[in-house]
Amino acid sequence: MNYTTQMDAARKGIVTKEMEIVAAKEGKSLEEIRSLIAEGKVIIPANKNHTCLNAEGVGQGLRTKINVNLGISKDCCNFDIEIEKVKKAIELKAEAIMDLSSYGKTKEFRQKLVSFCPAMIGTVPVYDAVGFYDKELATITAQEFLDVIEQHAKDGVDFMTVHAGINKATAEKFKKNPRLTNIVSRGGSLIFAWMELTGNENPFYEYYDKILDIFEKYDVTISLGDACRPGSIHDATDASQIEELIVLGELTKRAWERNVQVMIEGPGHMAINEIAANMVLEKRLCHGAPFYVLGPIVTDVAPGYDHITSAIGGAIAAANGADFLCYVTPAEHLRLPDLEDMKEGIVASRIAAHAADIAKGIKGARDWDYKMSEARKNLDWEAMFNLAIDKEKPRRYRESSMPEHEDSCTMCGKMCAVRNMNKVLKGEKINIL
Repeated sequence: MNYTTQMDAARKGIVTKEMEIVAAKEGKSLEEIRSLIAEGKVIIPANKNHTCLNAEGVGQGLRTKINVNLGISKDCCNFDIEIEKVKKAIELKAEAIMDLSSYGKTKEFRQKLVSFCPAMIGTVPVYDAVGFYDKELATITAQEFLDVIEQHAKDGVDFMTVHAGINKATAEKFKKNPRLTNIVSRGGSLIFAWMELTGNENPFYEYYDKILDIFEKYDVTISLGDACRPGSIHDATDASQIEELIVLGELTKRAWERNVQVMIEGPGHMAINEIAANMVLEKRLCHGAPFYVLGPIVTDVAPGYDHITSAIGGAIAAANGADFLCYVTPAEHLRLPDLEDMKEGIVASRIAAHAADIAKGIKGARDWDYKMSEARKNLDWEAMFNLAIDKEKPRRYRESSMPEHEDSCTMCGKMCAVRNMNKVLKGEKINIL
């Protein structure tokens, strides 16, 4: 039996090889995975042209996944550096890479990425349009925007951010409800500016059915972008954000009618006490579609440490229903992240995702922690290093300050509680001095 997309297959009762891979990874039955995909509550972004993909599922009841942003820009256009980042992200077990390239040989970089990267790959075509056509934003036509989307789909991109929710009505809502930080989404600001400069409707909203034609053809998952995500905690959960979310819910149903898989993108900057309610709101308004969040960043005063503010928000968001976390690095708001920034962002995001999986009761999540606790009880340093999210840093810390006795560290020495409890419970004497 033929099928066009993972959702189409699921609705026809077909189990694809990607579903088999995801079921095995998640410890779920094939029927459970298939039925959740049919309902739109789980997605498997898997472009037909991404032949080296190691499929991952995103959504209800599955492990929380993380995404890493990278790509070339006008100021930083070195292919080799960005490819090195990709390899490090894969090594650190990121499930997705978003290529946000906006200048230079973006097509060549994207095709190289798709040729070897086993992680699912996402893009934001509106970023690429200005550089691709090498002309000013206002002169790009609606058809040219659509042509960029089709090129990305042909190249094998698994999911694309499409800012279709900021239509003329949403834009009017934004103008009537002024914000402290306006529109901070790069894609959202470009589409808003294009509409203001041309007087035309958002082409991604006006020609949404044509976009669905492309996505159905290549089995691309549509990631409905949050153009109106808050850029400060002051602007969180305001009229613009909610208005756009309502539109995204309507667009979700239209995509599902075409068997196109959907996920919804979300905030942004947001105070801790608003996060749980926002997760419930998205799931209700967008009919249970998987939720992909940037952060949320829970305070605005920590430039240089936004991987931490984001990890705090991400853990709370995922514990309350978010399915997919976009990492944030220490360089957020400041510069393009370097390799070390990227590593710090990935580790922080993986901590948040795993902490949330424990809270959500994801099958097997606590097993990892049990093994680490067992290694700590046994003072088995090698096992601790191997079980760590980041295997390099704890080893480096230990080696930089070695204790007199192997069964301790330079913090506590022979006063180590673990060491002494092990000895006492075995009936051994303790010699602290």
